[in-house]
Amino acid sequence: MVKKSVPEWLNYWSSNPSPEMEDRVLRYSTKSSSTTTTIANESPIEETPPIPEPPPPPQQKKQEEEEEEQNSIQQEEDNDDYRRNNSTSSVSAEEISRQSQLLAELSRKVINMLELRRLASQGIPDGAGIRSTVWKLLLGYLPVDRGHWAIELAKKRAQYKHFIEELLVNPSEITRKMERSGRHETDESKLEEKGFLPRSEIPQGEHPLSLGKTSIWNQFFQVLRSMTMVTCNFRFLTLAIQNILQTVGSLYVFRSKDESYLFILQDTEIIEQIDRDVMRTHPDMHFFSGDSALAKSNQEALRRILIIFAKLNPGIRYVQGMNEVLAPLFYVFRNDPDEGNAVSAEADTFFCFVELLSGFRDHFCQQLDNSVVGIRSTITKMSQLLKEHDEELWRHLEITTKVNPQFYAFRWITLLLTQEFNFADSLHIWDTLLSDPEGPQETLLRVCCAMLILIRRRLLAGDFTSNLKLLQHYPSSNITHLLYVADKLRARSVG
Repeated sequence: MVKKSVPEWLNYWSSNPSPEMEDRVLRYSTKSSSTTTTIANESPIEETPPIPEPPPPPQQKKQEEEEEEQNSIQQEEDNDDYRRNNSTSSVSAEEISRQSQLLAELSRKVINMLELRRLASQGIPDGAGIRSTVWKLLLGYLPVDRGHWAIELAKKRAQYKHFIEELLVNPSEITRKMERSGRHETDESKLEEKGFLPRSEIPQGEHPLSLGKTSIWNQFFQVLRSMTMVTCNFRFLTLAIQNILQTVGSLYVFRSKDESYLFILQDTEIIEQIDRDVMRTHPDMHFFSGDSALAKSNQEALRRILIIFAKLNPGIRYVQGMNEVLAPLFYVFRNDPDEGNAVSAEADTFFCFVELLSGFRDHFCQQLDNSVVGIRSTITKMSQLLKEHDEELWRHLEITTKVNPQFYAFRWITLLLTQEFNFADSLHIWDTLLSDPEGPQETLLRVCCAMLILIRRRLLAGDFTSNLKLLQHYPSSNITHLLYVADKLRARSVG
């Protein structure tokens, strides 16, 4: 079999990028005065010794080859770091121009979503609250008509407040609120009229925390747990819960003042898992971690969002890692310079989180892992995409070294690349993901494929162990060039 060379379009200069893209790429390129290095070849220039020497012994020759490979790899990393550091030294004229264009588009009475997506896909400049507003539009949280923004935001934020009151409340809290407000009634007949069972009439076997085999509460939770394991259908589960409630009686349903039913369910295991994950969210960022009042407040907001999501989506509930997908949304919205938007960041984040996960919902449902909509099917699509664009690399990874893409791509896809790059670069990648009118998944797969192609030389030189380590700890990269290559993959697929 004849080996394919590095795809020609990967070369910065042979692919004839547009003037706009060429300017973006040039900002991340540099020439070293001491050593001449080309990005296209990605290998150092070897100097010919002035005096021929006899060939070294085989063992020495192998050692020299390994050292040469290590030096080549190290030089590649140094060049990437050098270009990346130089690129952040100043704000380019292009970024200033794009910020002006985005602000102009956001000031229109009716937003042109096609133009907004085009501008956002190139990266949204930080500052002026642009990213916060653009993401809300791209996720469908804000309508395109600016005149409807205030009404829609007020309605959604009030709805989230209602979720907190209904889903995070507990009987003890209800009692405390009634006592503080002076409306606490001790007459047992009046309590029964409101749907509360007097505490004195609850036998030990019917206590909600009872683990006895004859306890109706314990039987109820066992049935509910079994149902959750066998179905991901929210409607079916809701109807089943209603049937159980009608069967076991009003002991498990509290009637609120507006005559609606409030079912209070606390799943200790899930809440504890959420607490652990929230505490581990970006420990290197003071915004999420630490003992400051800001960090504690933000952790509580993340916790409430994830618990409410779990209660409203019993088919999925909470899956470890959702906190990492939630974090970028909350960070962007909480740092909106508009004080009103920043204060309401928790509510806005919840609805945008729901909308974002709607496109990846099936990836978090274990029962669908092997279906056509499950995570394994999505990983297979990524593998086929790599085979289509770089069959040599695909064959080396999956056939020669037998690196199963599930070993690394599972995290890439389910967490939307939030763990593979630093936080700022993740936001840049999300600008592009959210801008795709067909949804973020197709763009995500192209970015994952581009990540493999950009380090193809190191992967082709590696074995199972080294390649797996490299892919599970992806090296620092030029994000602009990564997204450029991903966009080239789209063009080649269409062509």
